[in-house]
Amino acid sequence: MKKNFSERDIDRIIEMAWEDRTPFEAITYQFGISEQETIELMRREMKRSSFKMWRKRVQGRTTKHSKLRSDEVDRFKCKMQRQITGNKISKR
Repeated sequence: MKKNFSERDIDRIIEMAWEDRTPFEAITYQFGISEQETIELMRREMKRSSFKMWRKRVQGRTTKHSKLRSDEVDRFKCKMQRQITGNKISKR
């Protein structure tokens, strides 16, 4: 499924995918794209070497999947990150 995102949305999706503590489910919640669609977007938008480095880092990482996380982790974001609601991105 091909979705049209603004440049700002694409930047935010890439940023969330790079964050260790942000699960793919959070990206799905905010942007309506699956893990596979996120991977495809990352492959399309990033340099090949950057994509390969990212895939190596996140593959098998339990923090990127809500179901694999410890029950003690009950949030999408770092404590230092500002509140994000829906698709709205807080100003930095």
